[in-house]
Amino acid sequence: MLILISDAFAANLPDKLKKFGQVTDDKNKLSRADVILIRSKTKCTKEYIDSAPNLKLIIRGGVGLDNVDLDYAKSKGIQVYNTPAASSIAVAELAFAMMIAMPGNLVPAHNSMRQGKWMKKELKRTELFGKKLGVVGCGRIGLEVAKRAQAFGMRVYGFDIIEVDSDYIEEQLTLQKLVSICDYLTLHLPSSEETNGVINKELIAQMKDGIYIVNTGRGKLVVEEDVVQALESGKIAGYAADVYYQEPPEGSPLLKAPNVLLAPHLGSSSKENLLRIGDIIEKIVADFKS
Repeated sequence: MLILISDAFAANLPDKLKKFGQVTDDKNKLSRADVILIRSKTKCTKEYIDSAPNLKLIIRGGVGLDNVDLDYAKSKGIQVYNTPAASSIAVAELAFAMMIAMPGNLVPAHNSMRQGKWMKKELKRTELFGKKLGVVGCGRIGLEVAKRAQAFGMRVYGFDIIEVDSDYIEEQLTLQKLVSICDYLTLHLPSSEETNGVINKELIAQMKDGIYIVNTGRGKLVVEEDVVQALESGKIAGYAADVYYQEPPEGSPLLKAPNVLLAPHLGSSSKENLLRIGDIIEKIVADFKS
């Protein structure tokens, strides 16, 4: 069995998997691969899958499967797995770090110091304590963020298509009600026809003035042009993103927008998380091999 590691994983993963067969990161061997390990970079399109006639198993290290043509993989008898339990802590910590950094003006403060400026009077901070957080998508990651928000003394509300039983969510609301009362939104929905573009000018118009939005879910959840317009008007006080329409986000209006905090899809890239992902992948391959 040939296992192709197509994207970046923990350095110890090849050694963990070599007991199951040959392990390689040589993408020129795609046509011979029985198992392919991917993260967000590799796109398993119809054409990609057709280039791997021996392919029997795709494992996505992470949560989202929008970079895999699931219907076509199923039609070819290819099993597809992800590792949703691994990434919750890593992504939640990044989302919360962004939520702290924006109202704390940490990036402007750092940049001004590097420029030799002392902007003690110009840079103002606001606290998270007592503020209302709206968790849009109350799955594993959303609930980890909610847990941290409660520790900071925030009031936490949720939106999801299903009823969620959690000690960390004070109340589930409609999306329209949620955005109208919350000071912060954190986005954790998957990308789908129903969710893409959910943060648009119509919904933004119903938001509380001066809201902060953190998006570590999927880039397509927001209409970037509408978010930029709201940032320019001040309707949205800040927008932090780790995900984009395309990656890298070449030509994105967010790159030149005011009051943004942007990261290159670092959410699941912690050292600890990559090790957790590797452990789960080892188990999936072992079960597949048996």
